[in-house]
Amino acid sequence: MRDALDATPYDALLLLSFGGPEGPDDVVPFLENVTRGRGIPKERLKEVGRHYFLFGGVSPINDQNRALLDALRKDFADHGLGLPIYWGNRNWAPYLTDTLREMIADGHRRILVLATSAYASYSGCRQYRENLAESLAALEAEGLELPKIDKLRHYFNHPGFVEPMVDGVIESLAELPKDVRDGAHIAFSTHSIPTASADTSGPVEGHGEGGAYVAQHLEVARLIADAVRERTGVDHPWQLVYQSRSGAPHIPWLEPDICDHLEERHGSGVPAVVIAPIGFVSDHMEVLYDLDTEAKAKAEELGLPMRRSATVGADPRFAAAIRDLVLERAGVERGQEVTPCALGALGADHNVCPVGCCPARAAKPAAAGVDSPYA
Repeated sequence: MRDALDATPYDALLLLSFGGPEGPDDVVPFLENVTRGRGIPKERLKEVGRHYFLFGGVSPINDQNRALLDALRKDFADHGLGLPIYWGNRNWAPYLTDTLREMIADGHRRILVLATSAYASYSGCRQYRENLAESLAALEAEGLELPKIDKLRHYFNHPGFVEPMVDGVIESLAELPKDVRDGAHIAFSTHSIPTASADTSGPVEGHGEGGAYVAQHLEVARLIADAVRERTGVDHPWQLVYQSRSGAPHIPWLEPDICDHLEERHGSGVPAVVIAPIGFVSDHMEVLYDLDTEAKAKAEELGLPMRRSATVGADPRFAAAIRDLVLERAGVERGQEVTPCALGALGADHNVCPVGCCPARAAKPAAAGVDSPYA
């Protein structure tokens, strides 16, 4: 971690997340926000939202973002980094445009953005940048002086993101019955996306089968599996799997699905499984429903001992990693020579998204990139 606590030229940090409903009446309006422009009927949205209704219509993501905000503010204050932190969502209150308006009113002109997505993909990076551009356009139409906005690089292989997940897997293995523990398989899970989106994730030169999205997840899975082996002395078999598929069935998405994978592993004689949701920053609805409900039910049906390890959430090491990334980017902006912190073979990701990186389905302006109209 860096010692020089100088965040200049930045004068504020924005935590940018997906958002989620906080009561039953919020579910359909929230899903209308998420699916705007796709023409999905309200009755279909009610069906899609059934997993929210199972939990009282409340997604845990907003409370988890509040916890992360508290952790970041505590870490910054404890280390003398006087950078104010704001929070805005893409799809629910507090809305991104409202938060940016507040930041402008508070006098902030150089804003650094932390997105709650660690990996490269359209939905995990460029779509956030498109939302930023939409908000900036709306505020420009109001006659406001726009701030300059940059986005923190992808942090999938920062030790402050990886190490808490290593601990989570080891703790989950320890919870398994002793007679099946050493033979347990680790299923590293992330959000499935269309294969076409995966293949074009990351910079153009890295496009191909799986693109940066799959490569980055495989790297994190390897880092965790290697660390688990070093700390426990047991070499657990593992595989990258996917969850939360949606969309038309004729469109290819990344596979295998977690529930199919559990059936296959059980059929091959695996005595137990630990599911590690490495694709998610916190235990939001897709973890709570797809893993803790559906995958758990599948494992119980199979008689397969299963544990689900924790996401990073508001772990102090993750908060410290964000501080490190803020100081790293600030040093780069000041023209200093900075050594980025990253584990594994892929190295630190780019600071500024190049042209053609994680392209959209249809061309739309995106902030915080080489092709940004708000440079």
